[in-house]
Amino acid sequence: MPDRAAAAPVPTLRHFAEVAEAYDLILCDVWGVLHDGRRAHDAAGKALIAFRNLPGERPRRVVLVSNAPRPWRGVQAILDGYGVPREAYDAILTSGDLTHDLLAKHPGARVHHLGPERDLPIYEGLDLTLVSAAEAERVVCTGLFDDDTETADDYREVLADFRSREITMICANPDLVVERNHRLIPCAGILANAYEEIGGEVVYAGKPYRPIYDAALAKAHHLDDWPALDRMRIVAIGDAIRTDIAGAQAAGIPSILVARGIHAAELGLTAEHHSLGDIAEWLSSQPVRPDAVIERLVW
Repeated sequence: MPDRAAAAPVPTLRHFAEVAEAYDLILCDVWGVLHDGRRAHDAAGKALIAFRNLPGERPRRVVLVSNAPRPWRGVQAILDGYGVPREAYDAILTSGDLTHDLLAKHPGARVHHLGPERDLPIYEGLDLTLVSAAEAERVVCTGLFDDDTETADDYREVLADFRSREITMICANPDLVVERNHRLIPCAGILANAYEEIGGEVVYAGKPYRPIYDAALAKAHHLDDWPALDRMRIVAIGDAIRTDIAGAQAAGIPSILVARGIHAAELGLTAEHHSLGDIAEWLSSQPVRPDAVIERLVW
């Protein structure tokens, strides 16, 4: 195993423009990079627009890759509401899209929806029946019913029942937490982990798992009549070590960590006047390392 402490230091970028010319495609995270769950990060949208406008032999493209448990059109509507310009990206791919595709392979299935009603669009157009937990053949977990007050402990009994019947869970959002109103809010990944801990089978649709990266690259490839990109000409940008950075590394793609996201408190960035300092020690304790760090995505 490599000695992380002895590894070359991870460079800190002040501006994405410092490295933008090296890439033709950005796979960009959404929550934590483009918005904070309430409003858009204007500078991030402008940075992606500037990247897309760079000259080059082939068009510069941006695919937003999100662990949101809803179809891409739903995410686009949210981004519109927050003020993220559509000119900042070429396409969106979500874990909800992958979940929809997985369910389409099981026509007529009896599915229990474990999560808030706002995620029900994930089932639109599918041949399935939504049923109670007791009637389920499989369960789709999109999150906690009330992520402001509940924890995984509140689901102990229902998960135990699923396990006793050997029900497969599809986790439509592998994130453990997201930041909302300066709080870390639990996501579906928390329940999926709890289910695995008691021996339940979980299929994950989203980052850091390989299928979403393959699907994102396929979506990018279909945007233009160009040969497939060298993976060193692709960069993944995100704010989560466990999903964005680990997933990019597993897919053989360079990555940039946005520090002012879910790891902000760990890095001492809990107020606007705080700035990113030396994070080498923090990075040395992480299971994977990004290729660069930037405080926020700015051009």
